[in-house]
Amino acid sequence: MPVTDHLPESRISGTGQLTDTLGRPLRDLRISVTDRCNFRCNYCMPKAIFDKDYAYLPHQALLSFEEITRVAKVFVAHGVQKIRLTGGEPLLRKNVELLVEQLAALRTPQGQALDITLTTNGSLLARKARELKAAGLQRVTVSLDGLDDTVFRSMNDVDFPVADVLAGIEAAQAAGLGPIKINMVVKRGTNEHEILPMARHFRGSGIVLRFIEYMDVGATNGWRMNEVLPSSEVVKLIHAELPLVQLEPSNPGETAARWGYADACGQHDKALGEIGVISSVTQAFCGSCNRARLSTEGKLFLCLFASKGYDLRSLIRGDASDADLSSAIGHIWQGRSDRYSELRSALAPDTGFGGRRVEMSYIGG
Repeated sequence: MPVTDHLPESRISGTGQLTDTLGRPLRDLRISVTDRCNFRCNYCMPKAIFDKDYAYLPHQALLSFEEITRVAKVFVAHGVQKIRLTGGEPLLRKNVELLVEQLAALRTPQGQALDITLTTNGSLLARKARELKAAGLQRVTVSLDGLDDTVFRSMNDVDFPVADVLAGIEAAQAAGLGPIKINMVVKRGTNEHEILPMARHFRGSGIVLRFIEYMDVGATNGWRMNEVLPSSEVVKLIHAELPLVQLEPSNPGETAARWGYADACGQHDKALGEIGVISSVTQAFCGSCNRARLSTEGKLFLCLFASKGYDLRSLIRGDASDADLSSAIGHIWQGRSDRYSELRSALAPDTGFGGRRVEMSYIGG
């Protein structure tokens, strides 16, 4: 959607106080740097759709690092404090550490450094961890859906060994990219038996393991509600063997509910660490969502479940000034009313919402 369509003529500058129609501020920007991935996980990029003939975006269509940094600077002026690089698999983007270095140099209007993070499948992390840390990356989140090698190879569908991902996680820890988070998508009937082995493995490691409900993102993963294992059941399962105590949210807009491992007195033992559960299906958190998403070719999406994006690239590559770009983003966010997860229960099964939804592989999780 062209951003110039139906936007008011009034100007909006970056004051850091931008809010949408529901009073939600803009604090988190997720930037997809590539639409390519070397895994074919069935809940994200199933091989039946993303085969050898799939047409990816041509390189010239992708925003350059300088273009990404320019638009990110405008978002920071509007209140963004955290930038997460995603994909596809972001480490497939050549020299992505140069982008990290550019983004790490940005400052908020108050002069504070940004929280720069990256989500990865871990396949290339062992060889890139030190470069990323040196460039200014602070943390990584690694997607890992099980420790059993057969299950993991089956879920990534390219026969990639779990040992190589674990080696990448170790390399990230050694490089100081932390605290590391591990995201496990739980799909009933596929990998729920890996919940306890994952909890045992990462308990006391300094790594935060997060369990994510299998979500109806996009239109290619064949999502069904009966394949969702509610987070409440995940917590109950772990608590029965490894007692847990609920913790306060780490910050406003946090997507994960936090549970700490308890000591013999029922208190949180920080040495044992914590887990998180992300319940976007059974316990929607739209009311505190402060995230915007920028696709790899410059479309702005206001919701993970969106069916349309706003074309910022036409402004970035046109004769628009930073003030023009700032005003366009301001008007788009001010008009935001997305709350798909809260409305999901009222929708007919598998019909989508407002048209075909964008794929997770296109804008990241």
